[in-house]
Amino acid sequence: MSVKDKGGITIKAFITKNKKLILRAAALLAFMVFYLAGFSWLENRPVSGIHIMTLPIDYKIPFLEVFIIPYMLWFVYIAVTVVYFLLHEEENFDALAQSLVFGMTVFLIISAIYPNGLNLRPHTFERDNIFTELVKFIYSQDTATNVLPSIHVYNSVAAFLAIKRSKLAQKNKAWSWGAGILTILIILSTVFLKQHSVFDGFCALMLVAVADRLYYGFRLETERGKLHKQPI
Repeated sequence: MSVKDKGGITIKAFITKNKKLILRAAALLAFMVFYLAGFSWLENRPVSGIHIMTLPIDYKIPFLEVFIIPYMLWFVYIAVTVVYFLLHEEENFDALAQSLVFGMTVFLIISAIYPNGLNLRPHTFERDNIFTELVKFIYSQDTATNVLPSIHVYNSVAAFLAIKRSKLAQKNKAWSWGAGILTILIILSTVFLKQHSVFDGFCALMLVAVADRLYYGFRLETERGKLHKQPI
């Protein structure tokens, strides 16, 4: 038997053994393609009017470019969390994935029927450093429209709630504390970088509270029975 044949058998065996995992990953990737396509359309479509989502408190919050660090760590945070649960905790992965899909779908619907945006971004920067350069890059890639609710806030809190329920956190509370601190920094980054208003973040928190009950259950004992039935 050739090496190629052996490799073929190995790949086939891997697919057979990990069929559920592959299907879960494919479904989530398919949704992300849909979401990014929808977001791109929203960002580039012509609209006749934008509803400004700022509150008086938003103008009192200073611009702090150093918060670009947790803001960009969000991408790693969400990706690593999703991959961990996909590979190690099926029940938690299903609930987390459904929660993320729910929130991002609601975001697309709201943005489609209620065009919204902000007028908070600074036109010039008092300081010139690596952080402001990164902020300029983010601004160039992401317009100040379609901000309600904040997906940065929503996905961060959803990931934190999943980690808090995880087997990792049961073994070592440091995982919960670390995820909690990073989540708070990411939430703060959205307003200190003028990427979102306080109202955007508040709506995201309300939405994730709804999703948490939809996909994790209304009673604590139900959650424990569903998510922690696997031995640690």
